Amino acid sequence: MYEDRDNQPKAEAQEDKEKKALRENIMRMALTSEARQRLANIRMVKPQIAQAIEEYIVQLASSGKLKQVVNDDQLKEILGSMQGKKREFTIKRI
Repeated sequence: MYEDRDNQPKAEAQEDKEKKALRENIMRMALTSEARQRLANIRMVKPQIAQAIEEYIVQLASSGKLKQVVNDDQLKEILGSMQGKKREFTIKRI
């Protein structure tokens, strides 16, 4: 009975490793090298946005809606749609 409790964290860790490996494999197949590099750069600056983009691409790939490999320009479009509109400020000098 005590052995099951000891093995549970190991099993969860193994499951997390497998999920991470599967996710990385999907991203490797779904993105071009330029897009992967851009996503890595985004991850360094804004990890939450990179995570959201990864989730979106994995969902598309898993559901079969991703028909082609995502290139750098398409990744920019996804990034723009996720960030929303930016406010523009103009300063008028008197």
